[in-house]
Amino acid sequence: MGYRSTTNGTKASRGNRGYSSFTEGNTVRKLNVVKELQRPIEVPKISHNTQKNRDKALYMNLGYVLFLVAALVGAAMILINYIKIQSELTLTVKNIANLESQLNDLRLSNDEDYSRAASSVDLEEIRRVAIGELGMRYAKEGQIINVQGEGSDYVRQLADFEE
Repeated sequence: MGYRSTTNGTKASRGNRGYSSFTEGNTVRKLNVVKELQRPIEVPKISHNTQKNRDKALYMNLGYVLFLVAALVGAAMILINYIKIQSELTLTVKNIANLESQLNDLRLSNDEDYSRAASSVDLEEIRRVAIGELGMRYAKEGQIINVQGEGSDYVRQLADFEE
């Protein structure tokens, strides 16, 4: 028979599994359960003041009930208003998304039309019509006058230039 070491350093045989003397066997001793169930249950006696306070706590007068109803109605109105505002916000966000989509479609269409118009312009044809049919000529030396502008895209002529 082999030995095993215990927690206190001594050796115990394998046959003695360390059961204590008061827990022999594999079942627990049965108590007299019937006597326990037949004994009357003792209800702890409470004082008169404690019983009075418990009765008072269970009683709800008209004012308290009206206060609770008013609080419930107020809370319901706040929640309904919140849901209404939330749905309006959702509708507004959807509307903004729809308008942004339309704006992007219009920008894309405008860019396509501009590209088409810019690519369809033939500068040589414009030059031929301007010189040949309309009689325009290139400017000669001395006909070009440089005028300083003040940051705008065009200059207004308020008086004639000196020649």
